[in-house]
Parts: sequence; C-alpha cells; structure tokens
Amino acid sequence: MSAEIENRVKELGYVIPTAAAPAANYVSCVISGQVLHISGQLPIADGKIAVTGHLGNDVDVATGQKAAELCAVNILAQAKAALGGDLSRIKRIIKINGFVASAPTFVEQHLVINGASNLLVNALGEPGKHARAAVGMAALPMNAAVEIDAIVEIA
Repeated sequence: MSAEIENRVKELGYVIPTAAAPAANYVSCVISGQVLHISGQLPIADGKIAVTGHLGNDVDVATGQKAAELCAVNILAQAKAALGGDLSRIKRIIKINGFVASAPTFVEQHLVINGASNLLVNALGEPGKHARAAVGMAALPMNAAVEIDAIVEIA
C-alpha cells in the first residue's frame, strides 16, 4: 500500500523527497498515541523555497495551488520518515491548517489550499479527506507563499 501511495504521488507529478530537517528549535513531527502531528511544511523543492511572495500581489492562485501541493508532498515526506517509511500506516488525515501569505485584499485562500487538499485525497483516497483551515497571513517564514501543517491518525 505504501508503494501504491508513492506511485499515485508520481502520477500527480511529484516524488516524495527525503524529509527536511527543522529550520529552528522544534521537531518535524510528534507522535502522541495514534496521532501524528506534523509541523508546518513550506513549498520546498530541490532544497529551496519554490514559491515566494504574496498571493494577490506577485503570486497568482494557480501558482499558490502548486505551492500548496508541494507543502502536501512535504507533509507526506515527514509522515513517511516518522512512520518508518510506511505510508500505509496513515489511517486518516484529520486536519490541515493552511497559511497563505496574502495581500490585504486577497480573499481566495481557500482556493490556494485546495491544491494541498486535492493532492492528499488523490494520493491517499478516502483517508486523505480532512477538515481544514485556510487563513491569510501578513508574511511566512523565508518569504514562502504557503505553509501547511497536519494532524494525522496512524495505525
């Protein structure tokens, strides 16, 4: 099942990378009982922030959705690392919190975070369906356009 998930991610145009190390004084993941908490993931590809700036200023919705997809891929990378490489241990994505660097007049954060939601559902099927929040922020770390964290039920 884990290989099946990774194959679906490949079909969506991505490869699950090695999980990135934390950028400050925190841990990437915490397992408490049957719940995996994944710290905020940025749209990192090839070791650098792939999408920077603010939605509604210098980033359009389609590019923001791609940034959200990268965040979701990096969430899966963190889950894979935390679960000993076995993504089939994911029983359900409980919730994602999406943060979108936004110009003051930008109000389509929900459309941006759909990039991550769609990727998670397409990769995981029913277990990928989740509750979520999509909020605008004045700025995000390293000028990232999007950041997303996740709460995951695991076996």
